[in-house]
Amino acid sequence: MESSSPWSCLMVSLTCVVSTMLWHGLHHLQLPHFLCRQSRRLSRRLAAFLDPYLTVTVAEHDGGGRIRRSEAYKEVQAYLQRATMDATGGVRHLTASPARDSDPDRLVLSMDKGEEVADVFRGATISWLASASPPTDDDSLARRAASRAAGRRLYRLSFLERHRDLVLGEYLPYVRREGRAAMVKDRQRKLFTNISGGSYDSDEIWSASSWSHVVFEHPKTFETLAMDPGKKKEIMADLDAFRSGKEYYARVGKAWKRGYLLYGPPGTGKSTMIAAMANYLDYDVYDIELTSVSSNTDLCKLFIETTSKSIVVIEDIDCSLDLTGKRTTSNKKKDTAAAGDGGHRKDGDRKEDDGSSKVTLSGVLNFIDGLWSACGGERIIVFTTNHVEKLDPALIRRGRMDKHVEMSYCGFEAFRFLAKVYLDVDAHHLFDDVAALLKEVDMTPADVAENLTPKGPGEDADSCLAALVEALEEAKEKALAKKKAKEEAANEDGDVDDD
Repeated sequence: MESSSPWSCLMVSLTCVVSTMLWHGLHHLQLPHFLCRQSRRLSRRLAAFLDPYLTVTVAEHDGGGRIRRSEAYKEVQAYLQRATMDATGGVRHLTASPARDSDPDRLVLSMDKGEEVADVFRGATISWLASASPPTDDDSLARRAASRAAGRRLYRLSFLERHRDLVLGEYLPYVRREGRAAMVKDRQRKLFTNISGGSYDSDEIWSASSWSHVVFEHPKTFETLAMDPGKKKEIMADLDAFRSGKEYYARVGKAWKRGYLLYGPPGTGKSTMIAAMANYLDYDVYDIELTSVSSNTDLCKLFIETTSKSIVVIEDIDCSLDLTGKRTTSNKKKDTAAAGDGGHRKDGDRKEDDGSSKVTLSGVLNFIDGLWSACGGERIIVFTTNHVEKLDPALIRRGRMDKHVEMSYCGFEAFRFLAKVYLDVDAHHLFDDVAALLKEVDMTPADVAENLTPKGPGEDADSCLAALVEALEEAKEKALAKKKAKEEAANEDGDVDDD
């Protein structure tokens, strides 16, 4: 027994050494991770055996936030509206919205949340499920509140794994093409306005938005717009160049947008000009009320939520906020520096007076041509004002407001156009009187049109033109009387100074 003891010790020592080497080797191979990977692989194989379906999720918004709706989601939604109408027998809960065509009684049906519809593509059956995910713990309080009210909408399609290449390579591109075609066919132009606290789209369920809208049905066109024909053709040519200028803007490295400044006295047709532009281009209109925008950030958010092929309008911008040229030198330097830095000046830099809107000039400048203004494309930004001389030059310089259009008082050519439209006359013996008076009297196209409008069945071109001449003569007399009163007041002031 004693002779075998050294041998036993040697064997024990070798066993310990080999065990230690094996342990370090397995530890180097990260055995726990290796076993976990193998376990997950076996689990996936077992899951594929028990459930041979794959899923693809199309979320409503790109990324983690609600900055911008996904184009893919909107295209899928348009495609599934048609698929739902073709397969309403299998869908138990539907959502109805007004059709976007000339039939006021027709409804468009779409899947309600939790409903599923099947589609067949080249022998493969694909199922679409409409769903909404709850807010996550990572969301901000404001975002979670909006998510609770609206939900994060998504579509989830399921298909057999053996159809993977067919669905991903052919079916999904087909759905997007058909969805885009349906959107173009059913498109109905809208007039949007911003309201505080967000709103709900009537035809887009579960969706919270900063905009509310109505159908845009303004009848004004360039054919019925009272304006000098030469100026009208110039504006239409400029709009045509913008609409077809995608490649040009990309080549020169500019965002695909254009600024218009419409200025002139009240009643000269600035709002109707915007309507004519929208009808000519077939664009939506976003009318921003700046006094309802609480901060520069909210203004930026409003712009991001606008769509391409749209006109973004701020009317009477000189009355909306303190954006005039009457600022101190220090304020001008601050705004210039903020604009050069992308316009990201803190709202606290602006003096608060009554706790209302904190939108600053630098915020508006960034809205027009800052980094965020390049999101999307094919947008026209329009400012209107009655007093262009009050606006800060930085706000209306070329490159921001690219084209300045003066909306002036009615001239003779505009009068002839109105006479043709309202009275269907090309010539009349009173035209010479009207032409002479229009050179001496300032009258807006709106007032001229009102005088040319027949007020009853007995009124004709003679009576309407006579009424216009009479109105122009009265306006001339009032203007002369006002001028005389000013001269007399000036003379009296001069006599007082002499004394």
